[in-house]
Amino acid sequence: MHVLAQSDLRLDASAIDYVLLAFYFLLVLGIGYLARRQVNTSLDFFLSGRSLPAWVTGLAFISANLGAIEVMGMSANGAEYGMPTAHYFWIGAVPAMLFLGIVMMPFYYGSKVRSVPEFMLRRFGKPAHLVNGVSFALAQILIAGANLFLLATVVNVLLGWPIWVSVILAAVIVLAYTALGGLSAAIYNEVLQFFVIVAALVPLTVVGLYKVGGWQGLVDKVTASPGGAAQLSSWPGNELTGFGDNFLSVLGLVFGLGFVLSFGYWTTNFVEVQRAMASKSMSAARRTPIIGAFPKMLIPFIVIIPGMIAAVAVTEMIGKKAGDPAYAGVKYNEALLFLMRDLLPNGMLGIAIAGLLASFMAGMAANLSSFNTVFTYDIWQAYIKKDRPDGYYLRFGRIVTAVATVLAIGTAFIASSYSNLMDYLQQLFSFFNAPLFATFILGMFWKRMTATAGWTGLVSGTAAAVAVFIMAETGAVDLPGQGASFVGAGAAFVVDIVVSVAVTYATQPKPEAQLAGLVYSLTPKESRQHSTTGDDAGWYRSPGLLAGIVLVVTIVLNIIF
Repeated sequence: MHVLAQSDLRLDASAIDYVLLAFYFLLVLGIGYLARRQVNTSLDFFLSGRSLPAWVTGLAFISANLGAIEVMGMSANGAEYGMPTAHYFWIGAVPAMLFLGIVMMPFYYGSKVRSVPEFMLRRFGKPAHLVNGVSFALAQILIAGANLFLLATVVNVLLGWPIWVSVILAAVIVLAYTALGGLSAAIYNEVLQFFVIVAALVPLTVVGLYKVGGWQGLVDKVTASPGGAAQLSSWPGNELTGFGDNFLSVLGLVFGLGFVLSFGYWTTNFVEVQRAMASKSMSAARRTPIIGAFPKMLIPFIVIIPGMIAAVAVTEMIGKKAGDPAYAGVKYNEALLFLMRDLLPNGMLGIAIAGLLASFMAGMAANLSSFNTVFTYDIWQAYIKKDRPDGYYLRFGRIVTAVATVLAIGTAFIASSYSNLMDYLQQLFSFFNAPLFATFILGMFWKRMTATAGWTGLVSGTAAAVAVFIMAETGAVDLPGQGASFVGAGAAFVVDIVVSVAVTYATQPKPEAQLAGLVYSLTPKESRQHSTTGDDAGWYRSPGLLAGIVLVVTIVLNIIF
Protein backbone atom coordinates (compact mmCIF):
# COMPACT_ATOMS: atom_id res chain seq x y z
CA MET A 1 0.00 0.00 0.00
CA HIS A 2 1.42 3.38 -0.92
CA VAL A 3 2.21 5.42 2.18
CA LEU A 4 0.08 8.33 0.95
CA ALA A 5 -3.02 6.19 1.08
CA GLN A 6 -2.66 5.95 4.84
CA SER A 7 -5.02 8.03 6.94
CA ASP A 8 -2.21 9.83 8.82
CA LEU A 9 -1.73 12.11 5.80
CA ARG A 10 -5.36 12.95 5.05
CA LEU A 11 -5.73 16.71 4.63
CA ASP A 12 -8.72 17.86 6.60
CA ALA A 13 -10.37 19.97 3.88
CA SER A 14 -13.74 21.65 4.48
CA ALA A 15 -16.52 22.91 2.18
CA ILE A 16 -14.76 26.27 1.62
CA ASP A 17 -11.62 24.46 0.39
CA TYR A 18 -13.66 22.40 -2.09
CA VAL A 19 -15.50 25.50 -3.36
CA LEU A 20 -12.13 27.24 -4.00
CA LEU A 21 -10.85 24.15 -5.82
CA ALA A 22 -13.98 23.84 -7.98
CA PHE A 23 -13.75 27.53 -8.90
CA TYR A 24 -10.10 27.08 -9.87
CA PHE A 25 -10.85 24.09 -12.14
CA LEU A 26 -13.70 25.99 -13.86
CA LEU A 27 -11.34 28.93 -14.44
CA VAL A 28 -8.71 26.66 -16.00
CA LEU A 29 -11.20 24.98 -18.34
CA GLY A 30 -12.72 28.39 -19.20
CA ILE A 31 -9.29 29.66 -20.31
CA GLY A 32 -8.95 26.57 -22.53
CA TYR A 33 -12.37 27.23 -24.07
CA LEU A 34 -11.64 30.92 -24.73
CA ALA A 35 -8.20 30.11 -26.22
CA ARG A 36 -9.84 27.66 -28.62
CA ARG A 37 -11.57 30.54 -30.41
CA GLN A 38 -8.14 31.90 -31.46
CA VAL A 39 -6.95 28.58 -32.93
CA ASN A 40 -7.43 28.51 -36.70
CA THR A 41 -4.13 27.05 -37.95
CA SER A 42 -1.58 24.54 -36.72
CA LEU A 43 0.82 27.44 -35.96
CA ASP A 44 -1.87 28.92 -33.65
CA PHE A 45 -2.27 25.57 -31.90
CA PHE A 46 1.42 24.68 -31.54
CA LEU A 47 3.08 28.13 -31.22
CA SER A 48 0.25 30.58 -30.36
CA GLY A 49 0.70 32.18 -33.79
CA ARG A 50 3.92 33.82 -32.45
CA SER A 51 1.82 36.66 -30.99
CA LEU A 52 2.34 36.84 -27.20
CA PRO A 53 4.01 39.68 -25.20
CA ALA A 54 7.27 39.06 -23.32
CA TRP A 55 5.83 39.31 -19.78
CA VAL A 56 3.26 36.58 -20.59
CA THR A 57 5.81 34.23 -22.17
CA GLY A 58 8.34 35.05 -19.40
CA LEU A 59 5.96 34.02 -16.61
CA ALA A 60 4.81 30.97 -18.61
CA PHE A 61 8.49 30.08 -19.17
CA ILE A 62 9.06 29.83 -15.43
CA SER A 63 5.65 28.36 -14.60
CA ALA A 64 6.13 25.53 -17.13
CA ASN A 65 9.22 24.60 -15.12
CA LEU A 66 7.47 25.14 -11.78
CA GLY A 67 5.71 21.80 -12.06
CA ALA A 68 5.21 19.10 -9.48
CA ILE A 69 8.81 18.14 -9.83
CA GLU A 70 9.99 21.59 -8.91
CA VAL A 71 7.60 22.22 -6.02
CA MET A 72 7.43 18.76 -4.43
CA GLY A 73 10.86 17.61 -5.64
CA MET A 74 12.73 20.70 -4.43
CA SER A 75 10.96 20.72 -1.06
CA ALA A 76 11.85 16.99 -0.80
CA ASN A 77 15.47 17.95 -1.53
CA GLY A 78 15.20 20.79 1.02
CA ALA A 79 14.06 18.30 3.67
CA GLU A 80 16.77 15.78 2.75
CA TYR A 81 19.79 18.01 1.91
CA GLY A 82 18.91 21.58 3.03
CA MET A 83 20.30 24.77 1.43
CA PRO A 84 22.61 23.03 -1.11
CA THR A 85 19.38 22.43 -3.06
CA ALA A 86 19.53 26.16 -4.01
CA HIS A 87 22.22 25.14 -6.54
CA TYR A 88 19.43 23.88 -8.80
CA PHE A 89 18.37 27.53 -9.12
CA TRP A 90 21.42 29.76 -8.70
CA ILE A 91 23.98 27.50 -10.41
CA GLY A 92 21.72 25.04 -12.24
CA ALA A 93 19.25 27.44 -13.88
CA VAL A 94 19.86 31.20 -13.89
CA PRO A 95 23.19 31.32 -15.84
CA ALA A 96 21.81 28.99 -18.52
CA MET A 97 18.55 30.98 -18.79
CA LEU A 98 20.56 34.15 -19.40
CA PHE A 99 22.71 32.35 -22.01
CA LEU A 100 19.55 31.16 -23.77
CA GLY A 101 18.17 34.71 -23.94
CA ILE A 102 21.37 36.44 -25.02
CA VAL A 103 23.09 33.87 -27.28
CA MET A 104 20.71 31.09 -28.39
CA MET A 105 17.31 32.76 -28.84
CA PRO A 106 18.41 34.82 -31.89
CA PHE A 107 19.14 31.50 -33.69
CA TYR A 108 15.90 29.80 -32.67
CA TYR A 109 13.59 32.75 -33.29
CA GLY A 110 15.51 34.14 -36.24
CA SER A 111 15.56 30.85 -38.17
CA LYS A 112 11.73 30.56 -37.66
CA VAL A 113 12.03 26.86 -36.82
CA ARG A 114 8.97 25.43 -35.07
CA SER A 115 10.87 23.20 -32.65
CA VAL A 116 14.34 22.29 -31.37
CA PRO A 117 14.47 19.03 -33.41
CA GLU A 118 13.69 21.09 -36.52
CA PHE A 119 16.80 23.16 -35.77
CA MET A 120 18.72 19.84 -35.63
CA LEU A 121 17.24 18.87 -39.01
CA ARG A 122 18.53 22.04 -40.66
CA ARG A 123 21.96 21.82 -39.05
CA PHE A 124 22.63 18.06 -39.21
CA GLY A 125 20.02 16.45 -41.48
CA LYS A 126 17.48 13.66 -40.97
CA PRO A 127 19.25 11.04 -38.80
CA ALA A 128 20.09 13.56 -36.02
CA HIS A 129 16.59 15.05 -36.37
CA LEU A 130 14.91 11.66 -35.93
CA VAL A 131 17.12 10.64 -32.95
CA ASN A 132 16.40 13.97 -31.23
CA GLY A 133 12.67 13.91 -32.04
CA VAL A 134 12.16 10.38 -30.70
CA SER A 135 14.31 10.84 -27.56
CA PHE A 136 12.59 14.17 -26.75
CA ALA A 137 9.11 12.65 -27.19
CA LEU A 138 10.06 9.74 -24.90
CA ALA A 139 11.47 12.09 -22.24
CA GLN A 140 8.28 14.21 -22.23
CA ILE A 141 6.07 11.16 -21.68
CA LEU A 142 8.27 10.00 -18.77
CA ILE A 143 8.32 13.47 -17.16
CA ALA A 144 4.58 14.02 -17.72
CA GLY A 145 4.06 10.72 -15.88
CA ALA A 146 6.06 12.04 -12.89
CA ASN A 147 3.93 15.21 -12.80
CA LEU A 148 0.77 13.14 -13.10
CA PHE A 149 1.77 10.79 -10.30
CA LEU A 150 2.35 13.66 -7.89
CA LEU A 151 -0.92 15.29 -8.93
CA ALA A 152 -2.71 12.01 -8.18
CA THR A 153 -1.08 11.66 -4.76
CA VAL A 154 -2.44 15.08 -3.74
CA VAL A 155 -5.95 14.18 -4.93
CA ASN A 156 -5.57 10.89 -3.04
CA VAL A 157 -4.58 12.70 0.16
CA LEU A 158 -7.40 15.20 -0.27
CA LEU A 159 -10.30 12.95 -1.24
CA GLY A 160 -9.02 9.51 -0.25
CA TRP A 161 -9.58 8.23 -3.80
CA PRO A 162 -7.33 5.40 -5.02
CA ILE A 163 -4.18 6.60 -6.82
CA TRP A 164 -5.29 5.15 -10.18
CA VAL A 165 -8.64 7.00 -10.09
CA SER A 166 -6.81 10.24 -9.15
CA VAL A 167 -4.31 9.75 -12.01
CA ILE A 168 -7.09 9.41 -14.58
CA LEU A 169 -9.14 12.36 -13.26
CA ALA A 170 -6.10 14.66 -13.19
CA ALA A 171 -5.09 13.59 -16.70
CA VAL A 172 -8.56 14.29 -18.12
CA ILE A 173 -8.60 17.92 -16.83
CA VAL A 174 -5.14 18.74 -18.26
CA LEU A 175 -6.04 17.01 -21.54
CA ALA A 176 -9.28 19.00 -21.81
CA TYR A 177 -7.69 22.45 -21.86
CA THR A 178 -4.52 21.51 -23.77
CA ALA A 179 -6.47 19.78 -26.55
CA LEU A 180 -8.98 22.67 -26.70
CA GLY A 181 -6.72 25.71 -26.90
CA GLY A 182 -3.25 24.31 -27.68
CA LEU A 183 -0.19 26.28 -26.57
CA SER A 184 -2.15 29.51 -25.89
CA ALA A 185 -4.39 27.69 -23.38
CA ALA A 186 -1.32 26.12 -21.75
CA ILE A 187 0.55 29.47 -21.59
CA TYR A 188 -2.35 31.58 -20.24
CA ASN A 189 -3.05 28.89 -17.66
CA GLU A 190 0.64 28.83 -16.75
CA VAL A 191 0.54 32.57 -16.02
CA LEU A 192 -2.53 32.05 -13.79
CA GLN A 193 -0.88 29.04 -12.18
CA PHE A 194 2.29 31.01 -11.42
CA PHE A 195 0.32 33.43 -9.24
CA VAL A 196 -1.70 30.63 -7.62
CA ILE A 197 1.49 28.71 -6.74
CA VAL A 198 3.09 31.80 -5.19
CA ALA A 199 -0.13 32.60 -3.28
CA ALA A 200 -0.03 29.06 -1.87
CA LEU A 201 3.66 28.81 -0.95
CA VAL A 202 4.41 32.25 0.51
CA PRO A 203 1.92 31.93 3.44
CA LEU A 204 3.09 28.34 4.08
CA THR A 205 6.71 29.55 4.35
CA VAL A 206 5.80 32.49 6.62
CA VAL A 207 3.62 30.38 8.95
CA GLY A 208 6.29 27.65 9.00
CA LEU A 209 9.05 30.10 9.96
CA TYR A 210 6.81 31.53 12.68
CA LYS A 211 6.27 28.02 14.07
CA VAL A 212 10.00 27.22 14.35
CA GLY A 213 10.89 30.61 15.87
CA GLY A 214 11.87 32.61 12.78
CA TRP A 215 15.06 32.22 10.72
CA GLN A 216 17.28 31.92 13.80
CA GLY A 217 14.98 29.24 15.22
CA LEU A 218 15.26 27.28 11.95
CA VAL A 219 19.07 27.65 11.98
CA ASP A 220 19.23 26.30 15.57
CA LYS A 221 16.91 23.37 14.87
CA VAL A 222 18.64 22.35 11.61
CA THR A 223 22.08 22.57 13.30
CA ALA A 224 20.87 20.18 16.01
CA SER A 225 19.27 17.74 13.51
CA PRO A 226 20.87 14.82 11.58
CA GLY A 227 22.97 16.38 8.79
CA GLY A 228 23.71 19.40 11.01
CA ALA A 229 24.98 22.83 10.03
CA ALA A 230 26.20 21.62 6.60
CA GLN A 231 22.54 21.88 5.51
CA LEU A 232 22.52 25.65 6.12
CA SER A 233 25.20 26.55 3.60
CA SER A 234 24.82 25.90 -0.13
CA TRP A 235 28.57 25.22 -0.59
CA PRO A 236 30.28 22.71 -0.87
CA GLY A 237 27.06 20.61 -1.01
CA ASN A 238 28.67 17.20 -0.34
CA GLU A 239 25.39 15.60 0.81
CA LEU A 240 23.70 16.54 -2.46
CA THR A 241 26.45 15.39 -4.81
CA GLY A 242 27.37 12.28 -2.84
CA PHE A 243 31.09 13.19 -2.92
CA GLY A 244 33.08 13.17 0.34
CA ASP A 245 35.73 15.53 -1.03
CA ASN A 246 34.87 19.28 -1.06
CA PHE A 247 36.79 19.98 -4.27
CA LEU A 248 35.11 17.11 -6.17
CA SER A 249 31.72 18.20 -4.85
CA VAL A 250 32.17 21.79 -6.07
CA LEU A 251 33.51 20.51 -9.41
CA GLY A 252 30.48 18.20 -9.75
CA LEU A 253 28.11 21.08 -9.00
CA VAL A 254 29.77 23.61 -11.30
CA PHE A 255 30.55 21.30 -14.25
CA GLY A 256 27.95 18.50 -13.89
CA LEU A 257 24.99 20.56 -12.70
CA GLY A 258 25.91 24.16 -13.55
CA PHE A 259 27.24 23.50 -17.02
CA VAL A 260 26.18 20.18 -18.54
CA LEU A 261 22.80 19.42 -16.90
CA SER A 262 21.72 23.04 -16.61
CA PHE A 263 22.74 24.35 -20.03
CA GLY A 264 21.54 21.06 -21.54
CA TYR A 265 18.12 21.53 -19.98
CA TRP A 266 17.48 25.25 -20.40
CA THR A 267 18.97 25.84 -23.85
CA THR A 268 17.81 22.73 -25.73
CA ASN A 269 14.65 21.67 -23.87
CA PHE A 270 11.81 22.48 -26.21
CA VAL A 271 9.32 22.65 -23.31
CA GLU A 272 11.00 25.91 -22.29
CA VAL A 273 12.16 27.18 -25.69
CA GLN A 274 8.62 26.75 -27.08
CA ARG A 275 7.35 29.47 -24.71
CA ALA A 276 9.92 31.96 -26.01
CA MET A 277 9.14 30.97 -29.61
CA ALA A 278 5.51 32.01 -29.01
CA SER A 279 6.67 35.64 -28.42
CA LYS A 280 5.66 38.35 -30.86
CA SER A 281 9.16 39.71 -31.66
CA MET A 282 12.86 38.82 -31.50
CA SER A 283 13.33 41.18 -28.52
CA ALA A 284 10.39 39.62 -26.65
CA ALA A 285 11.76 36.14 -27.38
CA ARG A 286 15.18 37.12 -25.97
CA ARG A 287 13.61 38.72 -22.88
CA THR A 288 11.38 35.69 -22.16
CA PRO A 289 13.97 33.53 -20.30
CA ILE A 290 15.55 36.64 -18.70
CA ILE A 291 12.17 37.81 -17.30
CA GLY A 292 11.68 34.24 -16.06
CA ALA A 293 15.05 34.39 -14.28
CA PHE A 294 13.84 37.11 -11.87
CA PRO A 295 11.27 34.90 -10.07
CA LYS A 296 13.51 31.85 -10.58
CA MET A 297 16.18 33.39 -8.29
CA LEU A 298 13.67 33.80 -5.46
CA ILE A 299 11.74 30.51 -5.74
CA PRO A 300 14.22 28.64 -3.43
CA PHE A 301 12.87 30.72 -0.55
CA ILE A 302 9.34 29.34 -1.00
CA VAL A 303 10.13 25.72 -1.93
CA ILE A 304 13.41 24.75 -0.20
CA ILE A 305 12.80 26.52 3.12
CA PRO A 306 9.38 24.84 3.66
CA GLY A 307 11.15 21.49 3.09
CA MET A 308 13.79 22.40 5.69
CA ILE A 309 11.04 23.48 8.13
CA ALA A 310 9.19 20.17 7.57
CA ALA A 311 12.40 18.25 8.36
CA VAL A 312 12.61 19.81 11.86
CA ALA A 313 8.92 20.48 12.66
CA VAL A 314 6.92 17.51 11.30
CA THR A 315 6.98 14.35 13.44
CA GLU A 316 7.11 11.96 10.45
CA MET A 317 9.96 13.85 8.78
CA ILE A 318 11.99 14.07 12.01
CA GLY A 319 11.60 10.29 12.38
CA LYS A 320 12.55 9.70 8.74
CA LYS A 321 15.75 11.80 9.02
CA ALA A 322 16.72 10.14 12.30
CA GLY A 323 16.46 6.72 10.62
CA ASP A 324 13.64 5.56 12.94
CA PRO A 325 12.34 2.24 11.47
CA ALA A 326 8.77 3.25 12.39
CA TYR A 327 8.96 5.96 9.70
CA ALA A 328 10.76 3.91 7.04
CA GLY A 329 7.73 4.15 4.71
CA VAL A 330 7.64 7.96 4.79
CA LYS A 331 8.93 9.65 1.62
CA TYR A 332 10.68 13.02 1.36
CA ASN A 333 8.31 13.87 -1.52
CA GLU A 334 5.58 14.26 1.12
CA ALA A 335 7.36 17.03 3.10
CA LEU A 336 5.15 19.81 1.73
CA LEU A 337 1.93 17.85 2.26
CA PHE A 338 2.79 17.15 5.91
CA LEU A 339 3.54 20.84 6.45
CA MET A 340 0.21 21.86 4.89
CA ARG A 341 -1.59 19.32 7.07
CA ASP A 342 0.01 20.66 10.26
CA LEU A 343 0.00 24.40 9.65
CA LEU A 344 -2.78 25.66 7.39
CA PRO A 345 -6.33 26.56 8.44
CA ASN A 346 -9.33 25.84 6.17
CA GLY A 347 -9.71 28.30 3.30
CA MET A 348 -5.93 28.78 3.29
CA LEU A 349 -5.69 25.01 2.78
CA GLY A 350 -7.91 25.24 -0.31
CA ILE A 351 -5.58 27.87 -1.84
CA ALA A 352 -2.53 25.75 -0.99
CA ILE A 353 -4.04 22.61 -2.56
CA ALA A 354 -5.06 24.64 -5.65
CA GLY A 355 -1.45 25.89 -5.77
CA LEU A 356 -0.06 22.36 -5.71
CA LEU A 357 -2.54 21.14 -8.32
CA ALA A 358 -1.69 24.24 -10.40
CA SER A 359 2.00 23.39 -10.31
CA PHE A 360 1.39 19.81 -11.47
CA MET A 361 -1.01 20.85 -14.19
CA ALA A 362 1.40 23.55 -15.43
CA GLY A 363 4.21 21.00 -15.62
CA MET A 364 2.14 18.33 -17.29
CA ALA A 365 0.48 20.72 -19.77
CA ALA A 366 3.98 21.96 -20.73
CA ASN A 367 5.07 18.36 -21.37
CA LEU A 368 1.95 17.65 -23.46
CA SER A 369 2.06 20.86 -25.51
CA SER A 370 5.73 20.35 -26.41
CA PHE A 371 5.22 16.62 -27.08
CA ASN A 372 2.33 17.22 -29.49
CA THR A 373 4.36 19.83 -31.43
CA VAL A 374 7.46 17.65 -31.80
CA PHE A 375 5.51 14.48 -32.57
CA THR A 376 3.26 16.17 -35.14
CA TYR A 377 5.87 18.31 -36.93
CA ASP A 378 9.10 16.36 -36.44
CA ILE A 379 7.95 12.75 -36.62
CA TRP A 380 4.49 12.49 -38.25
CA GLN A 381 4.75 15.32 -40.82
CA ALA A 382 8.45 14.77 -41.56
CA TYR A 383 8.49 10.97 -41.97
CA ILE A 384 4.98 9.46 -42.06
CA LYS A 385 2.31 11.75 -43.59
CA LYS A 386 3.93 14.51 -45.63
CA ASP A 387 2.28 17.40 -47.51
CA ARG A 388 -1.19 17.16 -46.00
CA PRO A 389 -3.37 20.31 -45.62
CA ASP A 390 -2.79 22.37 -42.46
CA GLY A 391 -6.17 21.36 -40.96
CA TYR A 392 -5.05 17.71 -40.98
CA TYR A 393 -2.04 18.50 -38.72
CA LEU A 394 -4.23 20.63 -36.41
CA ARG A 395 -6.65 17.70 -35.92
CA PHE A 396 -3.77 15.25 -35.56
CA GLY A 397 -2.17 17.49 -32.89
CA ARG A 398 -5.34 17.23 -30.79
CA ILE A 399 -5.48 13.43 -31.19
CA VAL A 400 -1.80 13.02 -30.30
CA THR A 401 -2.36 15.10 -27.13
CA ALA A 402 -4.92 12.49 -26.02
CA VAL A 403 -2.58 9.59 -26.85
CA ALA A 404 0.25 11.25 -24.91
CA THR A 405 -2.03 11.62 -21.89
CA VAL A 406 -2.83 7.89 -21.93
CA LEU A 407 0.90 7.05 -22.19
CA ALA A 408 1.68 9.44 -19.29
CA ILE A 409 -0.83 7.53 -17.14
CA GLY A 410 1.35 4.45 -17.78
CA THR A 411 4.66 6.17 -16.95
CA ALA A 412 3.15 7.65 -13.75
CA PHE A 413 3.64 4.23 -12.20
CA ILE A 414 7.38 4.21 -13.01
CA ALA A 415 7.74 7.52 -11.14
CA SER A 416 5.87 6.08 -8.14
CA SER A 417 8.83 3.79 -7.34
CA TYR A 418 11.19 6.70 -6.43
CA SER A 419 11.35 8.10 -2.87
CA ASN A 420 12.81 11.41 -4.10
CA LEU A 421 11.54 12.33 -7.56
CA MET A 422 14.44 14.74 -8.18
CA ASP A 423 16.73 11.69 -8.33
CA TYR A 424 14.53 10.26 -11.11
CA LEU A 425 14.35 13.54 -13.01
CA GLN A 426 18.08 14.31 -12.91
CA GLN A 427 18.67 10.78 -14.20
CA LEU A 428 16.39 11.43 -17.18
CA PHE A 429 18.10 14.77 -17.90
CA SER A 430 21.53 13.09 -17.90
CA PHE A 431 20.24 10.62 -20.56
CA PHE A 432 18.42 13.04 -22.84
CA ASN A 433 19.60 16.62 -22.31
CA ALA A 434 23.34 16.41 -21.60
CA PRO A 435 24.32 14.75 -24.93
CA LEU A 436 21.92 17.00 -26.88
CA PHE A 437 23.56 20.10 -25.43
CA ALA A 438 27.03 18.85 -26.42
CA THR A 439 25.92 18.24 -30.01
CA PHE A 440 24.11 21.56 -30.11
CA ILE A 441 26.86 23.76 -28.77
CA LEU A 442 29.51 22.10 -30.95
CA GLY A 443 27.32 22.37 -34.06
CA MET A 444 26.44 26.00 -33.37
CA PHE A 445 30.01 27.23 -32.91
CA TRP A 446 32.01 24.81 -35.13
CA LYS A 447 31.10 25.02 -38.82
CA ARG A 448 33.26 21.98 -39.74
CA MET A 449 31.07 19.58 -37.69
CA THR A 450 29.33 17.10 -40.02
CA ALA A 451 25.84 15.61 -40.18
CA THR A 452 27.10 12.08 -39.35
CA ALA A 453 28.89 13.45 -36.28
CA GLY A 454 25.56 15.00 -35.20
CA TRP A 455 23.67 11.74 -34.72
CA THR A 456 26.60 9.45 -33.75
CA GLY A 457 27.61 11.89 -30.99
CA LEU A 458 24.04 11.99 -29.66
CA VAL A 459 23.64 8.22 -29.56
CA SER A 460 27.03 7.53 -27.95
CA GLY A 461 26.56 10.31 -25.38
CA THR A 462 23.21 8.85 -24.31
CA ALA A 463 24.76 5.37 -24.16
CA ALA A 464 27.52 6.68 -21.85
CA ALA A 465 24.95 8.19 -19.42
CA VAL A 466 22.94 4.94 -19.41
CA ALA A 467 26.14 2.97 -18.71
CA VAL A 468 26.93 5.16 -15.65
CA PHE A 469 23.34 4.69 -14.43
CA ILE A 470 23.58 0.88 -14.74
CA MET A 471 26.95 0.81 -12.93
CA ALA A 472 25.53 2.94 -10.09
CA GLU A 473 22.37 0.79 -9.82
CA THR A 474 24.30 -2.51 -9.77
CA GLY A 475 26.80 -1.17 -7.22
CA ALA A 476 29.80 -1.37 -9.59
CA VAL A 477 30.51 2.27 -8.65
CA ASP A 478 29.39 3.95 -5.44
CA LEU A 479 27.53 7.17 -6.25
CA PRO A 480 25.01 8.09 -3.54
CA GLY A 481 22.79 11.21 -3.53
CA GLN A 482 22.40 12.63 -7.02
CA GLY A 483 26.03 11.88 -7.86
CA ALA A 484 25.10 9.26 -10.49
CA SER A 485 23.19 11.80 -12.58
CA PHE A 486 25.98 14.43 -12.26
CA VAL A 487 28.65 11.89 -13.31
CA GLY A 488 26.35 10.48 -16.02
CA ALA A 489 25.74 13.96 -17.44
CA GLY A 490 29.48 14.69 -17.46
CA ALA A 491 30.22 11.34 -19.16
CA ALA A 492 27.50 11.93 -21.77
CA PHE A 493 28.88 15.39 -22.56
CA VAL A 494 32.53 14.32 -22.84
CA VAL A 495 31.81 11.14 -24.86
CA ASP A 496 29.51 13.07 -27.21
CA ILE A 497 32.20 15.72 -27.86
CA VAL A 498 34.99 13.15 -28.38
CA VAL A 499 32.91 11.00 -30.77
CA SER A 500 31.63 14.06 -32.66
CA VAL A 501 35.14 15.43 -33.22
CA ALA A 502 36.50 12.04 -34.30
CA VAL A 503 33.62 11.38 -36.73
CA THR A 504 33.77 14.94 -38.12
CA TYR A 505 37.35 14.48 -39.28
CA ALA A 506 36.39 11.20 -40.98
CA THR A 507 33.37 12.62 -42.88
CA GLN A 508 32.48 15.47 -45.24
CA PRO A 509 31.00 18.76 -43.89
CA LYS A 510 28.04 20.60 -45.43
CA PRO A 511 28.76 23.52 -47.80
CA GLU A 512 29.04 26.78 -45.83
CA ALA A 513 26.23 28.38 -47.84
CA GLN A 514 23.75 25.94 -46.22
CA LEU A 515 24.78 26.89 -42.67
CA ALA A 516 23.92 30.61 -42.58
CA GLY A 517 21.61 31.28 -39.63
CA LEU A 518 22.59 27.95 -38.04
CA VAL A 519 26.29 28.48 -37.17
CA TYR A 520 27.45 31.50 -35.19
CA SER A 521 30.38 32.54 -37.42
CA LEU A 522 28.33 32.23 -40.64
CA THR A 523 25.32 34.24 -39.47
CA PRO A 524 25.29 37.97 -40.36
CA LYS A 525 25.28 40.09 -37.20
CA GLU A 526 22.26 42.13 -38.32
CA SER A 527 20.06 39.00 -38.45
CA ARG A 528 20.82 38.40 -34.75
CA GLN A 529 19.74 41.94 -33.78
CA HIS A 530 16.34 42.79 -32.32
CA SER A 531 14.22 45.90 -32.81
CA THR A 532 14.34 48.72 -30.25
CA THR A 533 11.19 50.54 -31.41
CA GLY A 534 7.46 50.25 -30.64
CA ASP A 535 6.73 47.55 -28.04
CA ASP A 536 10.47 46.82 -27.79
CA ALA A 537 11.56 50.41 -27.00
CA GLY A 538 12.93 51.60 -23.63
CA TRP A 539 16.14 50.85 -21.72
CA TYR A 540 14.21 48.64 -19.29
CA ARG A 541 13.45 46.29 -22.22
CA SER A 542 17.12 45.75 -23.08
CA PRO A 543 17.89 41.99 -22.81
CA GLY A 544 21.57 42.72 -21.97
CA LEU A 545 20.77 45.12 -19.11
CA LEU A 546 18.11 42.81 -17.60
CA ALA A 547 20.52 39.84 -17.80
CA GLY A 548 23.26 41.89 -16.06
CA ILE A 549 20.94 42.73 -13.13
CA VAL A 550 19.94 39.06 -12.71
CA LEU A 551 23.58 37.91 -12.81
CA VAL A 552 24.70 40.37 -10.10
CA VAL A 553 21.83 39.42 -7.76
CA THR A 554 22.52 35.69 -8.30
CA ILE A 555 26.22 36.11 -7.42
CA VAL A 556 25.22 37.99 -4.24
CA LEU A 557 22.78 35.19 -3.26
CA ASN A 558 25.55 32.59 -3.76
CA ILE A 559 27.86 34.58 -1.46
CA ILE A 560 25.24 35.14 1.28
CA PHE A 561 23.99 31.55 1.36
